[in-house]
Amino acid sequence: MMSQLITRRQSLAYAAGLAGSLALSSSALAADEQPIGLGFSLYGMKSLPPTQALQTCREIGYDCVELPLMPGWPGDPETLGISARKELKAALDKSGLRLSSLMENLLLLGEDKTHAANLQRLKLAADLAHELVPDKPPLIETVLGGRPTEWDKVKDKMAERLRDWAKVAEEKKVTLVFKAHVGNALHTPGDAAWLIEQIGSRFVRLAYDYSHFGLQKISLESSLETLLPHTVFIHLKDAEGDAAKFQFLLPAEKENRYAEYFRLLAANKYRGDVVVEVSGQIHSKPGYDPVAAAKKCYEPLAAAMREAGVRRG
Repeated sequence: MMSQLITRRQSLAYAAGLAGSLALSSSALAADEQPIGLGFSLYGMKSLPPTQALQTCREIGYDCVELPLMPGWPGDPETLGISARKELKAALDKSGLRLSSLMENLLLLGEDKTHAANLQRLKLAADLAHELVPDKPPLIETVLGGRPTEWDKVKDKMAERLRDWAKVAEEKKVTLVFKAHVGNALHTPGDAAWLIEQIGSRFVRLAYDYSHFGLQKISLESSLETLLPHTVFIHLKDAEGDAAKFQFLLPAEKENRYAEYFRLLAANKYRGDVVVEVSGQIHSKPGYDPVAAAKKCYEPLAAAMREAGVRRG
């Protein structure tokens, strides 16, 4: 939860360094840092044709988007035909929005045939990434599945299979990012950093989503300290409850302290986009309005970035 962003349980050394970083003026941060894009994941717009979703995000004011590729979604590369790909690329080019990432849901564990299918999905996603944005292909982002209680038993197998994923990413010249999830085997910052170290590939990095750590009573500062050096993509959403029972919320829906969040990102030289993810717990409900949700998320986040002195782009 956003109310847990700032705690007093940090080491004196880190707190002193953080205080020094936050003492930078807003103008200094804006001048020193490269732009951070504010985006919306089309995971929250399944009911809209991708071309309409892109136009909507552009009109609201977003800088970038994420395109879901899962089976049953409009962007699924196994069913996205040649004409639809051309139409999607033309719509992207026309919108001026940056395609930050392609969202997959590849469960890392399971039988060998599941692993083989995942490798094939990664290849299809990578080909689509190059097709849609040849000059700078978007990231491919996924969670990894499993259950929190399994971590010690499956972590070595996960590392082994991620090395195979890394080979595909290197071969296809794309960056693959994975995310710790409160309900998955990989769920803590330390374990995510451990996995990255085991893989040792510049083509595999991390996606960061604080909502999963707040539910575990892990502070924003400590999780960023562990993960930001490996992080190239960020999802934004809120949550309430705990690791056993939780509800994801729209960002700033519970308590808006995102200006502090963005100051930390800027002070620690984060390079990448921050993208709203509307959880399936929200967008699967009857009466969900994707356009209203995108508008509701944009205003407080854009205001927080201005307050933090973060230069957008």
